[in-house]
Amino acid sequence: MNLSLGWVVILRIRIAVLAALLLWLWGGVPVVAASPPSISSLSAVVYEPESGLVLYEKDPDTPRPMASTTKLMTALLAAECLDPEAVVTVPAAALPVEGSQVGLAVGDTLTVRDLLTGLLLASGNDTANVLACHMAGSLPAFADRMNERAAELGMTDSLFVTPSGLDEGGHSASARDMALLGAAVLEQPLLAELCAAKTAPMHIGDRRITLSNHNKLLKLLPDCVGLKTGFTKKSGRCLVSAVRRNGITLVVATLHGGDYWNDHMALYNYGFSLVVRQPVPDTLPDSCPVAGGATGQVALTADLPKDVVTRVGEDVTLQVELPRFVWAPVAAGDTVGRVLCRIGDRTNIEVPLTAAGEVAARPMPRRWELVRRHYRQLLQALLE
Repeated sequence: MNLSLGWVVILRIRIAVLAALLLWLWGGVPVVAASPPSISSLSAVVYEPESGLVLYEKDPDTPRPMASTTKLMTALLAAECLDPEAVVTVPAAALPVEGSQVGLAVGDTLTVRDLLTGLLLASGNDTANVLACHMAGSLPAFADRMNERAAELGMTDSLFVTPSGLDEGGHSASARDMALLGAAVLEQPLLAELCAAKTAPMHIGDRRITLSNHNKLLKLLPDCVGLKTGFTKKSGRCLVSAVRRNGITLVVATLHGGDYWNDHMALYNYGFSLVVRQPVPDTLPDSCPVAGGATGQVALTADLPKDVVTRVGEDVTLQVELPRFVWAPVAAGDTVGRVLCRIGDRTNIEVPLTAAGEVAARPMPRRWELVRRHYRQLLQALLE
């Protein structure tokens, strides 16, 4: 190779490298999803609640003991049924109990909020039993309520026996079910607040103690917002967690793991590489024709979100279903049609297309006016 040809080759290489760099800086290179991680947990699910997307699954439907992640169900029922400031007296039926405790004694008084603090941060089995007895009168009766609520949430591979997660009978759930439960817990503001707290005060009568959250993921990931750890010799290490990043929340549930902190961090790196938030197209029709109305059009509106969560590379489109016209009268809020928000090949959201205003019916002429009009038309025809 002569000198001039060598310089040409070098120049071409430099131009190619510079072009690739500019494309990367300007966003011209597509995002490449991470590879699915290898994890220690026997079962796992990565779930995006808003879209319903399951981004990763490993043996997701096998029921396994879930230890203290069970307390998410106990907390959910308490948040849905009880006043956080209601005062509860610890009954003898709730104590004693094995495993982790906050140190309650029979006759202690504390609020529901304090019980939830001890339940979610310190994983108190005594607080779980107190809440269960307070809500249902006994632990077996509360288990029935837990299973009823699980069915309502679509948890099809679960059996709740204890409010604390202690192994008893067939107490178990699948990773998919626990991800659904975690998403439901995040919808309760008080529970979301407590699950995200690294520390929180708890009052037992006149005593005040400060509890630390067992969930170390709150320190390992700054955008972690919960949720609950669990461990027994039978269940292994269990964890239901949530991370909110770039306006997207993912819930990860793992059962029977060894290194569950690294499992979850790897699953979040993978899960967030697969999803993006995209704007919903602004392509709705402004109005619909009205027949027999005082005006010929009625304005339309639809309660669509500004943006939606999709897989990377999916298109967001709107499909409008609207009749050629509607009959007057039309009242504001009347359903005129519907809008389907489609992500890729699936319908993600369906909302009604409604009238934004009202259109009165055009007044009908009085009977004598109709007769007079007909007579005049007949007379005019005869004169012609």
